[in-house]
Amino acid sequence: MDTTLHDPLVGRLLDGRYRVDARVAVGGMATVYRAVDTRLDRDLALKVMHPSLATDASFVERFIREAKSVARLSHPNVVGVFDQGADGPYVYLAMEYVAGCTLRDVLRERGALSPRAALDVLEPVLAALGAAHRAGFVHRDMKPENVLIGDDGRVKVADFGLVRAVGTATHTTGSVLGTVSYLAPEQIEHGTADTRTDVYACGVVLYEMLTGGKPHGGDTPAQVLYRHLNHDVPAPSAAVPGLAPELDALVAAATARDAGQRPHDAVALLSRTLAVRAALDDALLDLVPPGARGEDRADAARQGAQAGPDDVTSVIARPLPVAGDVERTSRLEAPPESGTRPQPRPEPPAGPAGPRRRALALASGPRRGAAAIVAAVLLVLGIGAGVWYINSGQFTHVPATGLLGKTRADAERRLTDEGLDVGSTRQEFSSAYERGTVMATDPAPGERIRGNGSVDLVISRGPRIVKVPDLKGRPLAAAKEELRRAGLAAGVVTEEFDGEVARGSVVSSDPPAGTERSPDAAVALVVSKGAPVDVPAAVGRPLEEARGALADAGFGVEVAEERVHSPHPAGSVAAQSLPAGARAAEGDTVTLTLSKGPRMVAVPDVTGANVDDATRELKAAGFEVKVEKSFPYLGDTVSGQSVPGGGTAPEGSTITIKTKGI
Repeated sequence: MDTTLHDPLVGRLLDGRYRVDARVAVGGMATVYRAVDTRLDRDLALKVMHPSLATDASFVERFIREAKSVARLSHPNVVGVFDQGADGPYVYLAMEYVAGCTLRDVLRERGALSPRAALDVLEPVLAALGAAHRAGFVHRDMKPENVLIGDDGRVKVADFGLVRAVGTATHTTGSVLGTVSYLAPEQIEHGTADTRTDVYACGVVLYEMLTGGKPHGGDTPAQVLYRHLNHDVPAPSAAVPGLAPELDALVAAATARDAGQRPHDAVALLSRTLAVRAALDDALLDLVPPGARGEDRADAARQGAQAGPDDVTSVIARPLPVAGDVERTSRLEAPPESGTRPQPRPEPPAGPAGPRRRALALASGPRRGAAAIVAAVLLVLGIGAGVWYINSGQFTHVPATGLLGKTRADAERRLTDEGLDVGSTRQEFSSAYERGTVMATDPAPGERIRGNGSVDLVISRGPRIVKVPDLKGRPLAAAKEELRRAGLAAGVVTEEFDGEVARGSVVSSDPPAGTERSPDAAVALVVSKGAPVDVPAAVGRPLEEARGALADAGFGVEVAEERVHSPHPAGSVAAQSLPAGARAAEGDTVTLTLSKGPRMVAVPDVTGANVDDATRELKAAGFEVKVEKSFPYLGDTVSGQSVPGGGTAPEGSTITIKTKGI
C-alpha cells in the first residue's frame, strides 16, 4: 500500500458525506482512499473509479449492479461493501477498511511461508470464494494483492465483483497484464471464466506462498501466457525439498491445465485443503524453506549444467570424432596380422615358376608401401581438417570484456554484437558485484563456444545481508530510490505530524536504520505531514471571512458546488470538511459547504394534546421544543404554542408550548 501526499480528492467531502483523508493504493481501474463517514463517524475505504472509465455508461451500470450484488454477500472473510454512489465524475464504493497489509507485502518481506502459515491464509480465502461461488459470483482476479491481512490477523478477500463488472474493459485498458501470472489457460485461450478459474489462481497463490516465487516466469507477458497454456505448474517440492507430497498434489489439482480436472469450486478445494492439513504432522506443517537450501539448489543446478550432456564443453568435444574417420583410414593401412611379428616366408622353389612368383612378390611390396603412404597422408589431412573445423568460423570465444559488472541489458547487447544468443539467467548473492549487474557467465568469459551458441548469465542480487540505510529527512521519492539501490523494497507508507522534519520527507523507518535484512525485504516508511495546525471555525461565518481565516492558518480552501439548508443565514458556511479544532497539516485543503438558509417547515397543531405527545410530534417535524407550564404546574394539556398550527417556521428552530394551571 502507498500513501500519496498530493491528490485532488484528499481533503474533499465526497458526495456530501465521505471525508477523504489519505490515498492508500492506486490500481489500473480505481484508486483506494482511507475516508471517514461523517454521518456515522466511522473509518472506511473508498474505491473511486478512474474518471476515464466512469465516462462509460455501460460500465458504470454493470459496476453498480455488481456492487449491489456483492453488498448482499455477507461473509467474515469478504471485505464488506457499505454504499455505492457518484459525485460528479467520481463513481465510488464505500467499503470496510482493513488496517494491515496485503499478502503481497508479506511475501515481499518473508519470501516464502511455512506450510502451516500458507494454509492459514489459503483456508479463509477459499471460504470467502466458496461463499461467492455458491452465490453465483466469480472473482476473476485472485492474487496476493487482493488478500488483505489485518493487524488482528484476520484474512479478507477484496475486489469482489470489480473484475466481473469490467469484463472486456480489463483487456482494453491493458490492466490485465498486471495479473497475467494468475490467469487460467481457458481465460487466456477462450476468454471464459467460471469458478474453476478462481481455483486455478488460488493454486498459483499457494505455490507462491510455499516457494516464494511464481511458477511461470518470463521476460514478457506473452512468455508467461505461453507457459500457462503449455506447461504444468511444477511441484513446489522441486523448489523447496522436503515439502510434503500432499502439498504437491494439492497444487497440481488446483492448477490442472484442463479445467475439468480441477475441483469444481472453492468449496471443493477447501475440502481438499482441510484434508491435506489433517494428513500432515507438525514437522511437515512447520517446515520453513531456509535460505541456505536455496543456495544449495543454485549450486547443484550450476554443477549439473556443467556436467550435463548439453554443456558447451561436450558440444565442443563432439567434432573431434571427425578424427574417427581418420582412425578408420589408419586401420586401412594396417593388415590383419599387424601387431604380430611377420614370419619369414620360405624361398620359392627354383624353376620356371620361381622367378615369376618372386616378381609378383617384389611388385606387391611397392603397392603395399604406396597404400601406407596414402593412408598416412589421409590421416594428416583428416587431423588438419578437424583442427581447421575447430579453430575456424565454426567456433568463437565468449567476450573476455564487456560482460562482467555490466547491466543485463549491456551484456545482452555485447553478446548480440558478437553473434551469440542469451540463454537463461539466474540470480545469486555477491558482495563483489553491484546488484543487478552480471557477476558470471556460462561459459566463462574467454572460453570457446560454437558461433551460434548461447551464453547463460548470472545476475548479482547484491550482498546476502544488506543494512537499512538512514533515510530520515530524505524526500519520499529519494528514500524509495535509495532503498531500491540498497536491494530493499519500500513497504507501507504512512504519515504523521512532525514539526522537525519537512513535510513529505521521511521521519523514520521500520526496521530502523542499520538493521540487517535479507535482500528484497520491505521497509515501512513514516513520512512527515509537517507541524500540526489547528483548524479554525468556519461554520456560521460569511464565506470571505471563513476563507480568510483558513488561509491565514495555512490551509487551502475549496467551496462545494452544492448548497444545503441550515440554521445559518444564506451564503454563510453551513459545514466544513475538517471540523474546527481538528489538527491538520499546513497546506491541507478544507472544503466549505454554503448554506441556503433555513428550510421552512409546516408547524403541526398540538393545542389540546398531551405535553409528551406534542413534544414528540414537533420534534418529528424537525423542531426543538420548549415547555412553559402555568402555576401550579398541575396540568399536562397544551393550551397554546408560539407558532400557530398550520403556520411555518425554520427547520431546527424552537417552538414553545404552554400548559394551563388549575
